[in-house]
Amino acid sequence: MATLLRMPAISANVTEAVLNDWPLTENTAFSAGDPIATVETDKAVVDVPAEADGVLIRTLVEPGRAVPVGTPMAVLAAPHEVIGDIEALVAQLLGDQPASPPSPTTNGVVRVFASPLARRLARENGLHVNDITGTGPGGRVVRDDVHRAIADRTAPAAEPAPAPTSAPASGLAPAAAPASAPATGLAPASASTPAVTAVSGVGFDVVPHSRMRRAIASRLAASARETPVFTIRGSARVDELLAVRKELNAAGGVKISVNDLVVAAAARAQVAVPDMNVRWTEDAVHRFHDVDVSIAVATDAGLVTPVVRRASELTISALARVGAGLVERARDGKLRQDELEGGALTVTNLGSYGVEEFTAVINPPQAAILAVGAARPEAVVVDGEIGVATVLRVTLSVDHRPVDGALAARWMAHFLGLLEAPLRILA
Repeated sequence: MATLLRMPAISANVTEAVLNDWPLTENTAFSAGDPIATVETDKAVVDVPAEADGVLIRTLVEPGRAVPVGTPMAVLAAPHEVIGDIEALVAQLLGDQPASPPSPTTNGVVRVFASPLARRLARENGLHVNDITGTGPGGRVVRDDVHRAIADRTAPAAEPAPAPTSAPASGLAPAAAPASAPATGLAPASASTPAVTAVSGVGFDVVPHSRMRRAIASRLAASARETPVFTIRGSARVDELLAVRKELNAAGGVKISVNDLVVAAAARAQVAVPDMNVRWTEDAVHRFHDVDVSIAVATDAGLVTPVVRRASELTISALARVGAGLVERARDGKLRQDELEGGALTVTNLGSYGVEEFTAVINPPQAAILAVGAARPEAVVVDGEIGVATVLRVTLSVDHRPVDGALAARWMAHFLGLLEAPLRILA
């Protein structure tokens, strides 16, 4: 019997997702477990598997459309099921709503045809192809249509015509302001000081919020608003760590980064101080058995934090391999939703930018985030003698609800000890 494929609830708190692609064409058979749709949340791309064998007989949503959870996306038939009038079947399943090409409707919303590039450009600029007039074949929305829509939206509004004045022949209005103008703290315009034009859109670019940027802003605002945070700072001499990394990379195989060693040390510190491997909930503190560590990855669309599963159990080469794969998929926009969930700690590293130290915002509902700076030569005192060593500075931001200061300090001491005795990281 034919059924509707609806937009699934990808994860908690996700009320809608974007239909990214249809892996199958219409009238194609599939088996249970096969991906029959690919959907995109704010941070991940997720395959929707088939629950049973069947045939995809009609798609109801075009790729690139944001779809609320529960909305019909396609009509599926059982294997070998004979469908007579497909249009009548679609109308019946949708509650007798019309659905006829080339502009069928789904829940009263007209499907507009657009090129994949046009859909991506529209989505990235906060537009919907339904609101754009298409000039392509058959009214299809193409790239130039989206560019025009962006230009129309960001064009400054027309200023009211100024009152007639005795302007000079050049057509330029006098620079002097009326005597009744209110005081603003700004110097009056003069021949050497051009007047400021208070027109929205002039002198700056309007960059609409992407779905990911909105999600990041919402989560970070919630973190700052709801989480009582304290920070502790530490530094470690990492000359031996850098020497070990050099030896590991000289042996060939997977390239080991300083961040890989930092993540490995953080994971082992979580094992040594298990009360740091926790999350706060309203009813209880959740202490995890496995140590999963998130790594912050900067992408063109925004910051994402994929999770290295069971990081404390991985060899350093395995951890580097997993981390490199997550970074690559993050930058290609191919992370799965499950790769973004879990963990109690995030490691974020700005050392490659030359940043010496910084404070990061906790990624809720995790309990802590470790901000890692650049390793730099510094003057140090060892046994009463001044010398030079390579020093790495870190800042740990902690949720004070499940973790107290003494506990975080104990974690930091263990972590810094691992950095200064890196063979323990490899054990």
